[in-house]
Formats: sequence, C-alpha cells, structure tokens
Amino acid sequence: MIPDESEILKIVDFALAEDLGDGDHTSLATVPEDAKGSAKLLVKDNGILAGVELAKMIFKRLDPKLEVQVFIGDGATVKKGDIAFVVSGSSRSILSAERLVLNFMQRMSGIATKTNELASLIEDLPTEILDTRKTTPCIRLMEKWAVRIGGGNNHRFALYDMIMIKDNHVDYAGGIKNAIIRTNKYLFENKKDLRIEVETRNLDEVKQVLEVGDVDRIMLDNFTPEQIKEALQIIDTNLYETEASGGIDESTLRAYAETGVDYISSGAITHSYKSLDLSLKATFDH
Repeated sequence: MIPDESEILKIVDFALAEDLGDGDHTSLATVPEDAKGSAKLLVKDNGILAGVELAKMIFKRLDPKLEVQVFIGDGATVKKGDIAFVVSGSSRSILSAERLVLNFMQRMSGIATKTNELASLIEDLPTEILDTRKTTPCIRLMEKWAVRIGGGNNHRFALYDMIMIKDNHVDYAGGIKNAIIRTNKYLFENKKDLRIEVETRNLDEVKQVLEVGDVDRIMLDNFTPEQIKEALQIIDTNLYETEASGGIDESTLRAYAETGVDYISSGAITHSYKSLDLSLKATFDH
C-alpha cells in the first residue's frame, strides 16, 4: 500500500527544508544537545488513522537514530484517547519533526475517515469509490495514499497516466467524435498505451460515444440515478466501464451505487474532509 518511497522522500525533504530553514532555533536554544526523550502520538478524535508509515519515514529522514514503536497502524479505527505510537531518541529531533508529522497525519487521517464513511455505505455492493485530481498541489501522493488507506481507490494520478476527455476537451475539439478519433490517432502516433475515459453530460452524448467506440470508460456526469439506469440499458458493460460523478454525497451515494455503475468518483474526499485532531506529547514513561 506504500507508494514509491523515493517520490515520498522528495516531498518529505522539501517539507523539512521549508519548515527547518537554517535550524529549529527554539529547540536549539532551549533543549540540551544530548537530551533524550520520547513522545506519544495522542488521538483526540474518532476516525480512521492514516500516515503512521509516513511518520516513521519522516522521523528516520530527519534523524536515523529515532526509534518508533507503533501500537496502532494505518487503516485502524481509532477513538479519542488512543496512543498510536511512541517515538524515542534525541529530544531536539523529535521537536523538529513534530509539526510536519502532525500536518501530514491529521490531513491523511481526515481523508481516510471521509473515504471510509462513504465506502462503508456501499460496502455490500460492487461499486468502487474513486478519488479525483482535486488534491492539494505537491502532496497529491500522500492524499491519494490516504484514500486507499480509508478503503477507496485511486482514479488517474495526474494528466500523464490516463486520457480523460472532459466537457471542455469535447467543446474545444468540436464534438465527442472528433475528440475520440484524435485521441486514438495521437496515442497510435506517439506509441502510448493509455486508457481512455470520456465524460458525457446527457444521454445523447452517451450515444455519440457508443457510435464511435474506442474508449475504455464512460463517465456519466451529473446524471440522476434514474438517468444512469437509462444509460446503462444502452451501454454494453462488457465493453465499457462506467463511472458516476458530480454532486454525489452521503445522502445519494447508495442510490447511485445501486444502479450498477462500476465507479463513483468524489472530489469531496480530498477537498472537503475534516482533519483528524492529533497531538504529539512528551512522555517520560512508556
């Protein structure tokens, strides 16, 4: 479940440089150089924990001598008062890593919790919850990691790993037929093997896609559940995957999933979550 470690460490290194600059002067001024200590990760909210493996990487990146004893791992349900882990070693190092660890873990746990809330509503159905590219710039990797921890799945990661023909592409291309034909020509000429998804805004556009073919997935954007059922009657689901998107929330999610659509994508899980309240507290007995 852990993404490419080298890419994670690039983000961690940048974040540490941003926070530390030429030094954590408060810790350098107040804490003796040889001081040793420990701190516990205290959970102050109920939800799904995410970012424990990342926290271990951050601590080790800043100071390889720091030791982390994990009690609760990623993906676990936690409640207020739980202790997720204890980190021990240089007191200065613990203090210097504290805010970065909390910033990532609080956000990742919030995303995992939001994702889990949605996924649990349709866990008995085959429809999968997907994220989107509506993520925080430069830390998309962590946010999509959190989605998976919470029980969801990832859509495309970025612009380069999948063709996704949206409404503006269709309009600029002069219609769905032109967009699909040009896409397949582009992939052939550039020797690229990328999956193709087309966003449709109504049943007529679905029919236009089916007339051309040569795509992998059809997105049904801002359709009602009843409209999706109608669309699925004419889509050969053995040939095309289907995805519902647009304004779907907790109150309507199950109705959409019950239509039989393969995927439901939600931008809300990475842009409208509530961070989980976590704290790193110094401890003298563990």
